[in-house]
Amino acid sequence: QVQLVESGGGSVQAGGSLRLSCTASGFASRWACMAWFRQAPGKEREGVATISAGGGSTYYTDSVKGRFTISKDNAKNTLSLQMMSLKPEDTAMYYCAADTSYITCAAVAAGKSASFGYWGQGTQVTVSS
Repeated sequence: QVQLVESGGGSVQAGGSLRLSCTASGFASRWACMAWFRQAPGKEREGVATISAGGGSTYYTDSVKGRFTISKDNAKNTLSLQMMSLKPEDTAMYYCAADTSYITCAAVAAGKSASFGYWGQGTQVTVSS
């Protein structure tokens, strides 16, 4: 059974940093696309960053470019999101997602709805001013 488990969330002051991790078990070796999403209270879920199977192709939503870095370690089946220069508007529940189709990465980059097959339970990030 496939499982995605996030960790690393917490509370920080504006300007601080956090590193989120997502450990994938089960079918992990066949992920074509992995991603981080976030959802703030009262707002729609937003695709934050995506990464291709080999890690050679990444996407970032405009609001996090230059501050967040997505990476993956295929040997450890781990996806990470390094978040720096955090802002109060980054406050949200962050979710790890994975899918066996690269179409999901392309959809996120195009600003379209993406149907990922697997999701983690989420980890809360709170940034105070």
